Amino acid sequence: MVRWNLWHGCRKISDGCKNCYMYRQDSVFERDSTEIKKTLSFDAPIKKRRNGEYKIPSGETLYTCFTSDFFIEEADAWREEAWEIIRKRQDLKFFIITKRIERFYISLPEDWKDGYDNVCIACTVENQKAADLRLPIYLNLPIKRKIIICEPILEQINLIPYLSAGSIYEVVVGGESGEKARICDYSWVLNIRDQCIEYNVNFRFKQTGYNFKKGNTIYRILRKSQESQAQKANIDVCFD
Repeated sequence: MVRWNLWHGCRKISDGCKNCYMYRQDSVFERDSTEIKKTLSFDAPIKKRRNGEYKIPSGETLYTCFTSDFFIEEADAWREEAWEIIRKRQDLKFFIITKRIERFYISLPEDWKDGYDNVCIACTVENQKAADLRLPIYLNLPIKRKIIICEPILEQINLIPYLSAGSIYEVVVGGESGEKARICDYSWVLNIRDQCIEYNVNFRFKQTGYNFKKGNTIYRILRKSQESQAQKANIDVCFD
């Protein structure tokens, strides 16, 4: 997996941000996580080797802004340049996750039209409140591949009003990491899986989180095992 963090730093805006892993990492180095700065990796996709070839080879997927939010206000002045880099590397795929979907149109390229083929913009919803706030906006945006991210999932979420629209490609569900993590109840995961099956939407259980509840038992699962334990559940669904 290739991560492209153009800028670093973010501000907590919703319930899902409470135990943000980026804040935990920064605290180790006594960094101010609310300070948004461009990184040295800003132009990583267009950096070349001495022979003229791109350092990041064609065909890679770049997971973008995992230590910030691509649409955060403080990055408005840099976003046009970021879109230009994405436009230049149409041979790469860019995966962007945001909690600020209402800011989608700010600094959007003039040639965006119905979306770039190499860009997937996913919307995060951690509870029903976030789903009902963000998804009505998300459904109406010109994005070619739409993915809902329920991570960290904090309660049972009804996605049926949004899945029934027919424009969601996939739903990804995951628990919260870190020793202060809130519970991820397996019944919530299975409930969303059932909703996806009903509307022929791909489903992926990404990670259990640290406090994983199954039945009446809560399991403490270390970070290194959270994804593998989710995979062992073998409940992913793909309609492609």
